Amino acid sequence: MKTTNDTNKINDTSTGDMQVNEALPTYAGGGYYTYADYVAWDDDKRWELIDGKPYLMSAPNRNHQMALMEIGYQLYAFLKGKKCYVYMAPFDVRLNADTLDDTVVQPDVLVVCDEKKTEDGKGVVGAPDLAVEVLSPSNPNHDRVIKFNKYREVGVREFWIVDPMSKTVAVNILSDGNYTTRIYGAAERIPIHVLDGFTIDLSEVFAEIR
Repeated sequence: MKTTNDTNKINDTSTGDMQVNEALPTYAGGGYYTYADYVAWDDDKRWELIDGKPYLMSAPNRNHQMALMEIGYQLYAFLKGKKCYVYMAPFDVRLNADTLDDTVVQPDVLVVCDEKKTEDGKGVVGAPDLAVEVLSPSNPNHDRVIKFNKYREVGVREFWIVDPMSKTVAVNILSDGNYTTRIYGAAERIPIHVLDGFTIDLSEVFAEIR
């Protein structure tokens, strides 16, 4: 990656999230980037691009990984041989590729039921049917505010926010352009709205959290 000499951190006071402009490319002046810029970055760091703004992703901790892997495992076991597919980060999702193409995210876990969205072999083009984000202590508002609003805007039908600290999951179901939210606790099973007949066992998801 071509880099600047300075590292800039901009605190978004409206969300509490830290937008990190660290060693950004110099060729797209003005601070606005698209997917074409994103794929040219070669600094071996994980980035997300939301409305043209880059966000540097921090390394996940143990609890994050334990919850993520169990959710992915349960989904994979259920979906094997079916028309829907489960993917885990890092896996690029271009949420608005057909318009501005300035938003590329990497949900922790996602389910896609339309094979055409993965035809390019590089990631997902369009909204996944299910997106799951596991909160990180360093920047929970990135998922709770910024990505919540973006997923709602582009039509992600079901969006989960998994909180390993409280051992809860906020399930957001899209209806008439807005999310209806229900909170599930560690002893419950969550029916997946977009996958008829399947539930996730949260006692297993949080079993190894400490």
